[in-house]
Amino acid sequence: MKNQVQLITYADRLTGNGLTQLKQLLDDSFGGLFSGVHILPFYYPIDGSDAGFDPIDHTQVDSRLGTWQALSDIGQSYEVMADLIVNHVSAQSDEFQDVLAQGHKSPYWSMFLKETDVFPDGITQAQASAIFRPRPTSCFSPKKLASGEVVNFWTTFTDNQIDINVESDSGKRYLDSVLNLFANNGVKIIRLDAAGFAIKRAGTSCFMSDETFVFIQQLAERARRLGMETIAEIHSHYKTQIAVAKKVDRVYDFALPPLVLHTLFSKNVDALVSWLAISPRNCLTVLDTHDGIGIVDAGPEGDKSGLLNANEIDELVQQIHVNSQGESLKATGAAASNVDLYQVNCTYYDALGKDDLAYLTARAIQFFSPGVPQVYYVGLLALNNDMALLEKTQVGRDINRSYLSLEQVHMQLDKPVVKGLCELIKLRNESNAFNGEFSVQGAHNALSMKWQNLQELACLDIDFIQGTTVLSFSCAKQNKVINLADLLR
Repeated sequence: MKNQVQLITYADRLTGNGLTQLKQLLDDSFGGLFSGVHILPFYYPIDGSDAGFDPIDHTQVDSRLGTWQALSDIGQSYEVMADLIVNHVSAQSDEFQDVLAQGHKSPYWSMFLKETDVFPDGITQAQASAIFRPRPTSCFSPKKLASGEVVNFWTTFTDNQIDINVESDSGKRYLDSVLNLFANNGVKIIRLDAAGFAIKRAGTSCFMSDETFVFIQQLAERARRLGMETIAEIHSHYKTQIAVAKKVDRVYDFALPPLVLHTLFSKNVDALVSWLAISPRNCLTVLDTHDGIGIVDAGPEGDKSGLLNANEIDELVQQIHVNSQGESLKATGAAASNVDLYQVNCTYYDALGKDDLAYLTARAIQFFSPGVPQVYYVGLLALNNDMALLEKTQVGRDINRSYLSLEQVHMQLDKPVVKGLCELIKLRNESNAFNGEFSVQGAHNALSMKWQNLQELACLDIDFIQGTTVLSFSCAKQNKVINLADLLR
């Protein structure tokens, strides 16, 4: 993977069209900004109950977006990242519909995980309480077979997303078929969606167990043999993230988004500096994604202390609600149909109160943090909360998943904050210093981040009391000093 900035986007919501138009946008309007692109689920259908993360057919590109050839065309110029939806498929999939029709006689019977597969004698209340899940209701959904038999199928997320038994022969064949299809159509990087939930064992949390680590390693090895790199997508306590990073190609630094907000809100860098000193180096950094702003990644868990304490987490969440004028409150938790109750739904730009300088400062911190940066299309264009879409769908995360036309994209590209962000992206891409050694210093109200690669240097110095952010780059050819506020002029 190249150590340059990547884009995260839907093929339809950014361009108003599909894969061919996405490539044109990458080549033209976004020319020179991105070395790679994470194209969020483009499988059939893109408009299911979970915006493509509940595929009816994981092996079919939704015809409204294009074809596998169109995806391959993007892969000729950019490192394409795609989601391998490891944990589940849609209840409307041919495979599950066959199970409902034929029951135990279906060739796909073993592909789907049932309560009795893990709890043959039934689950006890104690066992149910031990299971970690992102929603407050049961992790099982009863489904009636054509025979009249009612079976409890495991549904970690929603009752339309039926968990795969990834340890069964049919489950393995299913995942291998998708892996091979990816490899044959230009995909270079695979995001293992919800892989932390894939292995279930009685008497455990059924999340990121030792067996899960083994499963992820084996899946990554199969992908590697096909010429692809894997990314583990796991929201959890920061110590779990550090442990996972030692066993996979890359992880996400999901602790960074809340820590950057905390730093900008409190003007205190201590928690951020502590994290950057120990954070995984083999990571992707994000501030925003198609999901909400994760909180669990920086907070305490049970008797384990977090990077932020419970009071600091509460203050962080409340400040987001204040900055967004209560819009995030309408989209978060029980206020809308959310499966992820540990996230705050809000655009990152609105979470910072539409403060252009604060927003560019947040991006500068991201770009200087260890890892390969990814920028979500909503964040690239500094979009506001999409309250109209939220009202229409009543899906909390849609507040941060706008549908745009090309005209709207070009209009946003003219905004000073977006022009400034594009300049930051170019600076990050052009400096070879980021392939060197990282160091961080800071106390209370000042932060200094530095990268050095032989004689090349890249430095970021922020004084949160004075409100100044300065970037400096030096190499044999030239020295460059930039006041971040000047990028907004």
